[in-house]
Amino acid sequence: MSHSPEFSRRIPFNRLGSGLDETIEASPAERRALAARLGIPEIGTLVCRFRLMPSESRSVLAEGHLSAKVTQICVITSEPFEDVLAETFFLKFIPESDMPEDEFDIDSIDLDGPDEVPHDGKAVDIGEAAAEQLALMLDPYPRKPGAGLENAVDVAPAEGEEGAHLSGEEPDGLRRPNPFSALSALKNGGRKE
Repeated sequence: MSHSPEFSRRIPFNRLGSGLDETIEASPAERRALAARLGIPEIGTLVCRFRLMPSESRSVLAEGHLSAKVTQICVITSEPFEDVLAETFFLKFIPESDMPEDEFDIDSIDLDGPDEVPHDGKAVDIGEAAAEQLALMLDPYPRKPGAGLENAVDVAPAEGEEGAHLSGEEPDGLRRPNPFSALSALKNGGRKE
């Protein structure tokens, strides 16, 4: 891990027994640090319930339910807005030594199985797992409710201009230069045709 987790909750293997239910909640300082890492203005709440079950080969199966209230920036209006997220997910914590060498080796990935998360052999970090799951839940192109693309149009075509591009005609005074003329000039040794 290249960073120190902002929201770390390590569960030692000796606490797992035959199974463990654990609910974790991020503190205000952890939420601020995690929001900075994820590049969003704010995380108002972050709670995650886990059901952890030991499995073969020092692995741990985990079912989680994450709920969070976050503030994101609308890609259309650039306004902040609140969003409520809730999702159930499944993970498998496995020893770091069992992680595939090549993470892009398609043959080593079980597409139907749970996502695999490495552990150090001493404990599983369910806080960091929840943080990573929150990152996956965030919409990469968040839109404020009610904001449509019609809100993003800055310039409407002038009267008579609407169909001109279909016929290949340009309205008077709006003739655009051929975008390939510069390439043509280079091909012809700098002479324009």
